[in-house]
Amino acid sequence: MAASTHTVTNQVPPLTGYDVFATDRALVEAVERYVEAGLLEEVREELSSLGRSAGSAQVQEWAAQADGHPPRLRTHDRWGHRVDEVEFHPAWHRLLGKGVSAGLTAAWNRPAGHVRRAAGFLVWTQAEAGTCCPLSMTHAAVPALRADPGLAAEWEPLLTSAVYDRGLRPARLKAGVLFGMGMTEKQGGSDVRANTTSARPLAEDGAYELTGHKWFCSAPMSDGFLVLAQAPEGLTCFLVPRVLPDGTRNVFLIQRLKDKLGNRSNASAEVEFDGTWARRVGEEGRGVRTIIEMVAATRLDCVLGSAGLMRQAVAQAVHHCTHRSAFGGPLVDKPLMRNVLADLALESEAATALALRVAAACDDGGEQERAFLRLALPAAKYWVTKRCAPVVVEAAECLGGNGYVEESGLPRLVRESPLNSIWEGAGNVQALDVLRALRREQGALDAYLREVGRARGADHRLDAAIRDLLTELADLEGVEARARRLAERLALVLQGALLVRHAPPEVADAFCASRLGREWGAAFGTLPHTLNLAAVVDRARPAH
Repeated sequence: MAASTHTVTNQVPPLTGYDVFATDRALVEAVERYVEAGLLEEVREELSSLGRSAGSAQVQEWAAQADGHPPRLRTHDRWGHRVDEVEFHPAWHRLLGKGVSAGLTAAWNRPAGHVRRAAGFLVWTQAEAGTCCPLSMTHAAVPALRADPGLAAEWEPLLTSAVYDRGLRPARLKAGVLFGMGMTEKQGGSDVRANTTSARPLAEDGAYELTGHKWFCSAPMSDGFLVLAQAPEGLTCFLVPRVLPDGTRNVFLIQRLKDKLGNRSNASAEVEFDGTWARRVGEEGRGVRTIIEMVAATRLDCVLGSAGLMRQAVAQAVHHCTHRSAFGGPLVDKPLMRNVLADLALESEAATALALRVAAACDDGGEQERAFLRLALPAAKYWVTKRCAPVVVEAAECLGGNGYVEESGLPRLVRESPLNSIWEGAGNVQALDVLRALRREQGALDAYLREVGRARGADHRLDAAIRDLLTELADLEGVEARARRLAERLALVLQGALLVRHAPPEVADAFCASRLGREWGAAFGTLPHTLNLAAVVDRARPAH
């Protein structure tokens, strides 16, 4: 009998059946850093439960199904009535329900709420990032609605509920709701002050009728939306419910769903308002100021989402190279591959450290931490989201041709990787926001310098980078043209300071040598060979 030609050898077992949280040492240590001792055991168990779900074969199968069966728009029923509904694969609802029940919309009223939610969001992104958009919008709607205490009292308990109650019904009949957001219009894009959607006051106090369009409306299947429109006194924030209190559908005409590069399990839509009922949130003419609290929260989620995508890509790459042999031994032991993996692991750990530090500032709520956030958040949004795509693409290359095949899961990560840099204000918007904070926000730079100053004297390359940054900040002539460089340096110095203070010496040493000390090339895998790269890779290994 002829020998079989299909004996399978040297193939990597799937990365399943593991705890996504507990095996991420950088994330675990960050949570331990920012959660008080008396609460820590509860938070660890909560996050490990979510981590075990995210790492399970069942949830990974749901994620593949949700991504492979994108939502469909149903504009009319069989009799010709407009219904404007979005239909999802059952796997989408299962994933979204787990995210809601895990508290990913409930940061605002729990102790250490932002840190524990941030860690959970980072973990759940690794299951399927598409479901994180409605989770993010719902979470972020809370601070904006607090501009109107009456609205907050009505909606906040539903927004922070741990119950996923699907289906379009009046909010008063539901155990939990989801929110979306609509700011962008065709003619304006990020320039929301160019919006043309109009708001006409009605006889009922605080009620308006909206007419116009939104070019990008996130999560159109949601129960309510925060939108911007031009009222008599200027651009104003409004709450648009999908279903009115009497049970009738509000006018919310979904024209089409966007055919996106990634994030395919999630629906993004173009919508029209034509006599749409809305309730004002905050004062007329102060719409940007009202909704900016929502934008700040979603921008942090962009940082967390990118950190999660990077972590999953690095975990897959390290796992693959641990189990795959070539040229006489495991790939992970080859000096050049080890250099690549260590370089990727540094980027991932630095992103996680920065994201959780920003989340901890949200929990603190003090004046100094608010000032720190004003500069650190746009710098983090700019830099971490920018680093995501190159990290994920390089990680896919670590798998060779297998990483280019859909079954590996890496192509889904690659398609997702640019998203957070584009959404909620692309790179230039964030860099200009950094400049705005430097010019207008009293104490923002002082708070930032106080934070990085805590690491002074621990590494000479970090000290030199802080001095260079101060020199750059001293000369703000023509600064707009170099705003991206400034945002990058602010983020890198902050990451370096956090790693020097909190990470193992081999991680901090490698980061400072490469990102701050310029002992680095233009591609990953160009770290100085004298560093302890094996320890960096071992720290990033997802235990199995």
